[in-house]
Amino acid sequence: MPGLLEATANQLRVAKRLVPRRGASLVERFGRLDDRIAFVVGSPRSGTTFVAGAIGSIPGFVDLGEVPPVKAAIAELASLPPEEAARRLRRILAVSRRVGLVGSVRPVEQTPEMAFLVRAIPLAYPQARVVRMVRDGRDVVCSLLEKPWLRREQVEADDAGVPYGAYARFWVEPERRAEFEAAGDARRAAWVWRSYLAAAREADALEVRYEDLTADPASVAAERGISTHRPSGSRAHSEVHTRSRSVGIART
Repeated sequence: MPGLLEATANQLRVAKRLVPRRGASLVERFGRLDDRIAFVVGSPRSGTTFVAGAIGSIPGFVDLGEVPPVKAAIAELASLPPEEAARRLRRILAVSRRVGLVGSVRPVEQTPEMAFLVRAIPLAYPQARVVRMVRDGRDVVCSLLEKPWLRREQVEADDAGVPYGAYARFWVEPERRAEFEAAGDARRAAWVWRSYLAAAREADALEVRYEDLTADPASVAAERGISTHRPSGSRAHSEVHTRSRSVGIART
């Protein structure tokens, strides 16, 4: 019963985020599901949210955000053979898209943990595209340290019910779990960056470097075929650019 309640709560979060979209036609809401999904993967704090939002702002696309039912299931899915993981991933996303009234429109999924399912993605969605975000590891660590996700004695959880804290996640090498949990916050953050990026690089993907995107978004967008337009695009990108420069001190 707790598992069912948690799954239902996560699907309701999907509906709350996606159903209120304005301007979506009946076909876009109730039509046949478009399987040409764009998956944006990479380490947390590497620009996945911004890039997924930019792609999702293009007419004919929709940004699903981090889909809570997917995020909650990834640890289990990552332990399965790719074929079985692909079947379950497809089923979970199909329900989420129907609940969120996302039908005949191309979805963009941006859960960073999908990096650990890149072998299952082409089996689940042969027409999918994967965008891999890469950011300087020192900047990722600085950004992660501003968040509570890896800190000790955290009792909070994210919107998918995945708890914060210093415990070893599913992607930590089994023989190094105790080492991970005993490590300092900065070392754990570096471990996140290395593990996610190594997993994401197993995919056949379009790679985008965060530093290039913030330095010259128009050129990167033209070269990679990514729109950086958003409803408040210039302001949103300016904020991202400002944050990247302030964190970029770590590279000097």
